[in-house]
Amino acid sequence: MATDAVRPKTSRLPSLSGMRFIAALPVFAFHATSGMNFLRGDVGDFFTDIFKDAGTPSVSFFFVLSGFILTWSARPRDTMPDFWRRRMIKVYPNHLLAFAATVVIMLLASDPLEAKKFFTSLFLVQSWVPELPVLTGMNPVAWSLSCEVFFYLSFPLLLPLVRRLSVRGLWALGGVLLAVPWLVALLADKAVGGTPLLPGGPLTHEQLWFVYFFPPTRIVEFVLGIVVARLVLSGAMPRIGLVPAALFAVGGFVLNAQVPYLYSLGGTAAFWVMPLVVAGATADANGTRSIMRGRVIVKLGEMSFAFYLVHTMFVVSAQRWLVQDMSDGAALATLFGCLAGSLVVSYAMFTWVEEPLVRKFGSARRLRTGPPAPPAATAAAPLTAVDAKD
Repeated sequence: MATDAVRPKTSRLPSLSGMRFIAALPVFAFHATSGMNFLRGDVGDFFTDIFKDAGTPSVSFFFVLSGFILTWSARPRDTMPDFWRRRMIKVYPNHLLAFAATVVIMLLASDPLEAKKFFTSLFLVQSWVPELPVLTGMNPVAWSLSCEVFFYLSFPLLLPLVRRLSVRGLWALGGVLLAVPWLVALLADKAVGGTPLLPGGPLTHEQLWFVYFFPPTRIVEFVLGIVVARLVLSGAMPRIGLVPAALFAVGGFVLNAQVPYLYSLGGTAAFWVMPLVVAGATADANGTRSIMRGRVIVKLGEMSFAFYLVHTMFVVSAQRWLVQDMSDGAALATLFGCLAGSLVVSYAMFTWVEEPLVRKFGSARRLRTGPPAPPAATAAAPLTAVDAKD
């Protein structure tokens, strides 16, 4: 069994909060270009080429980060009901606000509210349905919360198993977990058929769902985050600087764009983004310098879960009602307006909904015996990944 050799100087990991916002921006850029064709013509083609592969590595980052933070901040005397209660308080209020806003927008646009889409999204089970219209039928990004709910339900069962592993066992499991997404893509490529996404295209709806949306295939990244956190806490993880980790991630992003599309989806990007998590956590734990620890970037990171949930509403609404006949310059200006609007709304949601509810109802119930549980880390993912301020 790997023991905790590292005694962090702080239970807070603000650098990881800062990274969350940086990782959320490519998701916004993808949805505004490749995902929803907000920009058209030559300008649209230019930005589509840049950001067409930007969203998937960020989602992988958030899933890895989610497992890492939950492990870092795990409370030894915690109970399953208390853990699940805190996670639902963290996730559901913002989700319900975003869901309600989506319903209003759909009604204003005279879009049909289909029962299957409505209820699977409301209860965050849409990622279990292998139908793309259901997966993205309401708030298009909420599918990742469906995966996160599955991760949260599994975490109290997974952590004790991982804690039993020796350092050698942790390294071995980490290597297996890094290989699994490639094997999943290979299996989907060779054995999963279905309806093509585009007529005559090589990728099917079922392949995309199995590799990218299906919770049991995405939990691999979450478990990798657990394993990496255990390696850091045991003192077995080599120290990684933020700059080398960032350069490694950028290089991986470039290489990831060169592989067949099916193999660039899912958790294959975990290998490239994992060092960023390690670098940010160790910088904070050891008190070394970090450019991700500034007050503004940390606040933006804390808002990033709400930002993730609302940004597509601004982009879709602007695309539907504003940019149909706009010039390229006006469309770009509107796009930045969507970004600003998303930030304003996410600030309001974090300040007046998320933070007060987590503070009031999301704290651990102290047991009558034994010392109080240590404070939780504040950094977490949106995302897909929404584990800040446990």
